[in-house]
Amino acid sequence: MSRVGRNPITLPKGVEVNRSSDGTLITVKGPKGTLTAPIHPRITMSEEDGVLTFERPSDQRDDRAQHGLARALVANAIQGVSEGFSKDLEIQGVGYRCQMKGSAIELLLGYSHPVIITPPEGVTIQAPEPTKITVSGIDKQLVGQVAANIRAVRPPDSYHGKGVRYVGEYVKLKPGKAAAR
Repeated sequence: MSRVGRNPITLPKGVEVNRSSDGTLITVKGPKGTLTAPIHPRITMSEEDGVLTFERPSDQRDDRAQHGLARALVANAIQGVSEGFSKDLEIQGVGYRCQMKGSAIELLLGYSHPVIITPPEGVTIQAPEPTKITVSGIDKQLVGQVAANIRAVRPPDSYHGKGVRYVGEYVKLKPGKAAAR
């Protein structure tokens, strides 16, 4: 059995979950907004006393895969509309910095020009310090994608460690050239 799919989801206060009439979409409404999650029509969802459970019709490979996926997508949507998600990035390198330009962020990362990244709707970017960036929103996938796009502008260099990285990310540095003897 799917260990992820079997886990029940406890609904926080103020969150309501509805399934569409054709059974392929689940709408989650909460204090921070509304999200929809796609779900396979063969997966059944039941709610009792504020606890959601998901069940599959058989032990076929596709049903097992869809079972865990459906539970994970709905759990992420519930957490997003109740608490939200955030990713923290840090900039390392001499002269590398960032600053806010309205809702967009301007990155100065050693290129001949500044790189401006405008967040999509539903995602906010903040720069509390010139070397710290926080990406937050209610959609886990979208927050992660925006953070990955910011990191991709100047990923950490493997020789010096300069660039944009996630907070807590470990970058293994290469030793560089050794003197020939």
